[in-house]
Amino acid sequence: MNWIDVGELEEIPRLGTRVVRTSRGDLAVFRTSDDRVFALRDACPHRGGPLSQGIVHGNRVTCPLHNWVISLDSGEATGPDTGCTDTYPVRIEAGRVFLGLAATAQPAPRCAAGA
Repeated sequence: MNWIDVGELEEIPRLGTRVVRTSRGDLAVFRTSDDRVFALRDACPHRGGPLSQGIVHGNRVTCPLHNWVISLDSGEATGPDTGCTDTYPVRIEAGRVFLGLAATAQPAPRCAAGA
């Protein structure tokens, strides 16, 4: 897997995001209030809203366009309907955040059904 050095953990604000531009498109790297870090494709599965501009709460982000709530763990959305966005692996080493370019595990079951 190809790992990208995103920078220092402390450079990403708690409950904030950093956008990383890749050949796969923009990815949003999120930091929770308890310093967990997650990465998603920076597009809501509903209408492609920029998740990086959403509100982070717990292990979820709310899309700024239509209030869909996306799990940072799984990429699974809840709202008036369901869907998924791609998740990407993240690791922290010596206070630095690294983002893996390969998508993680299969989508959540209800997303795989084409929801």
